[in-house]
Amino acid sequence: MDKIFYNESSSAKLGWTPDWFGATYFDEDLLKKVRAFQKEYGLTADGLVGPTTYRRIWTVRESTLMDHAPRELINRKESFILCNNNYFEIEWPRVVLPIEAGGLRLTSGFRTVRERREVTNFVCHWDVCLSSESCYRVLKNRGISVHFGIDNDGTIYQFMDCNHIAWHAGSSKWNNNSIGVEIANAYYPKHQSWYVKNGYGERPLWERKKVHGNYLDPFLGFYDVQQEALKALMKAIHNAYEIPLQCPLTPNNKTSTGICKAAVNGRYNGFISHYHLTNRKIDCAGLDLKKLLEEIK
Repeated sequence: MDKIFYNESSSAKLGWTPDWFGATYFDEDLLKKVRAFQKEYGLTADGLVGPTTYRRIWTVRESTLMDHAPRELINRKESFILCNNNYFEIEWPRVVLPIEAGGLRLTSGFRTVRERREVTNFVCHWDVCLSSESCYRVLKNRGISVHFGIDNDGTIYQFMDCNHIAWHAGSSKWNNNSIGVEIANAYYPKHQSWYVKNGYGERPLWERKKVHGNYLDPFLGFYDVQQEALKALMKAIHNAYEIPLQCPLTPNNKTSTGICKAAVNGRYNGFISHYHLTNRKIDCAGLDLKKLLEEIK
């Protein structure tokens, strides 16, 4: 058996890299370090990263992930998100990871996945909360989850590794292959004074926004900085999972304001809002995904 080729194939399938074992390349040094790891944990020391060895290194790495943080993260020169215990760069200055001091980490309300899962779409929600911290508390209390929150000042909080299956979209058919974000927005105009009082300034008031064939009463929209943060996050997810930079469109090439049948059936590859999945949801009405995605390109 060509052990080096085996490990290359295992890496491509499962998502680990040689640095997980302290190596740099797929070579004899990696085989040596894998064997040392296997001996330490009572596994068959053959140098092959099969399912058993992978599950063990995955668990060990997750528990010590900050020890493997890129120097750029430690020095606060670059920002990263976590996808399957790997760090992926994001072009946004304010990102707080769940493993950092001050991070908001969900430890339940989702399904742990230890093999790299296929992610085909990214779902946008508004949280109907005053802040990402209050959204985080609601998620914990309700026993549900989402991968990211975008706060009023544009800070991105990652609540859990993107590889885990969050319970955010409703159906397992939608959750299994998706990543979700909750954008802080209390929605109702009566909350405008809270944002002003707390130093965020007035939110834009969105009017005549249509969803599922109906116009909504005026509601609070997103701050510009939140939409800029969302673009940075969508670009990072695109780079990490190769999700196409596309969203459901109308026949006249505008962002769809209704159900996307392909998304409902679990067959859509791209970026969507929650209302594209069910007519029981209206978030994120008024968010022009097509425009944001074009600006990313």
